[in-house]
Amino acid sequence: MFFDGYGYHGTSFEQSYRCYPASFIEKPQIESGDKIIMPPSALDRLASLHIDYPMLFELRNDAAERVSHCGVLEFIAEEGMIYMPYWMMENLVLQEGDIVRVKNVTLPKGTYVKLQPHTKDFLDISNPKAILETTLRNYSCLTTGDSIMVAYNNKKYYIDIIETKPSNAISIIETDCEVDFAPPLDYKEPERPAAPTSSNRASSQVEEAPAEAEPKFSAFTGTGRRLDGKPLKQQSPPASSSGSKDKGPAISNGNNTRPYSGSSSQATAGQAQGKLIFGSHVNRSKDTKQESGKETRSEQPEKKEEPKFQPFTGKKYSLKG
Repeated sequence: MFFDGYGYHGTSFEQSYRCYPASFIEKPQIESGDKIIMPPSALDRLASLHIDYPMLFELRNDAAERVSHCGVLEFIAEEGMIYMPYWMMENLVLQEGDIVRVKNVTLPKGTYVKLQPHTKDFLDISNPKAILETTLRNYSCLTTGDSIMVAYNNKKYYIDIIETKPSNAISIIETDCEVDFAPPLDYKEPERPAAPTSSNRASSQVEEAPAEAEPKFSAFTGTGRRLDGKPLKQQSPPASSSGSKDKGPAISNGNNTRPYSGSSSQATAGQAQGKLIFGSHVNRSKDTKQESGKETRSEQPEKKEEPKFQPFTGKKYSLKG
């Protein structure tokens, strides 16, 4: 391995140059690709080496520790100088006249690349895939971390290379490469409606409430009617004393006292004679019997047992007198 006067050595090409944008030599077409213009001496040395074609190079800015890759378009630059696209100088953080190292490399053919536009208006193009395919025909390679420029309809669109396979730098010349897109950098997720707070819910309920509140349902608020059509008699409120108001008059039968249950020919207290009583009054008369029976038993001494009630044990009367 040896070095000559230009800094070349045995089996590879590596040289430092001062870089300038392509606008210095009126070559605006190289702005739409990734190819640089090198001096004629570089071509002489490259021709004497056994290198792979197409020629691919690694560009390195040691001061900023940035690396990118490119191809070559022509060998017409002044000695010690190279011209490159301005977007490539931005990737490498280079200014006019800065030093950049150029080294020939061999890159694998790419199989996958993931792109991310800077702005979502790139996706508003009628056919962004076709525009991208046309633009990438001017590129020799892609490097993860670079931002390439796509010019269309007098407008420049910048796209980040966020992933490449099978390596961080790939050749895209004569290869089938799968292309995927990430959401643009300025894309924002649609805002979801915020959950209503307790105060918002209360205010919305007040706004949605009707002007007049609906009357609440109340059960058993109707009026009662008699079966014979006569008006109802107003019942007096129940007495607060311990005595039972609904009990009928007591009839004495020997030493025992039992309530009078009444019949269809005789009326109970507070009821018209000769009327049939339906519903709760019948049940009430039964309850009256039970209550009066309990009260009578409670009045007897505990030692004496109350004789059982036996119906039809009274005296017999003849209708003839």
